[in-house]
Amino acid sequence: MREPLTAEDETTVTAQLQRPPRGVAGVAARCPCGKPSVVATVPRLADGTPFPTTYYLTCPRATSACSTLESQGVMATMTARLQEDEALAAAYRSAHEAYLRDRAELGEVPEIAGVSAGGMPDRVKCLHVLVAHSLAAGPGVNPLGDEALAAVGEFWRRPCLPDDGGDPSADGSAPATTGEHR
Repeated sequence: MREPLTAEDETTVTAQLQRPPRGVAGVAARCPCGKPSVVATVPRLADGTPFPTTYYLTCPRATSACSTLESQGVMATMTARLQEDEALAAAYRSAHEAYLRDRAELGEVPEIAGVSAGGMPDRVKCLHVLVAHSLAAGPGVNPLGDEALAAVGEFWRRPCLPDDGGDPSADGSAPATTGEHR
């Protein structure tokens, strides 16, 4: 799924990221509250920089929850499981290939050919990317993204941002900055 980025979406994503978004090709997933939670980005930014992160998690509550999981060592555990579980490794490699196909629809960048994101296909480097992929692609595409998303839980329980676009951390429920790898 990819919807055009509206002016309202751009304002929301700017508030979510606390900076203007770069290279947005559209909204790849929305929170139940209707705000963008994942944007799709072009594989080459306007300044010419290759950008392999096709699915970029923007929701402050989801990014905060992913950062918490990362601080608990979830990535190392997942990576170890990839070495032990052939079926999981095969499914994760398929997720990597799906990610590359999705990015190819947005353009080809030789410098990042064969490179997806989040450590795919051999390790887990960034849960933010895997959760973004699962939210954008839907369940069953990225097994470790689906697993991380389940562990994140219902991050949308309260809207990502106040309706006035104010600081999402004002109620103390989310940090002012995200831990997402950029």
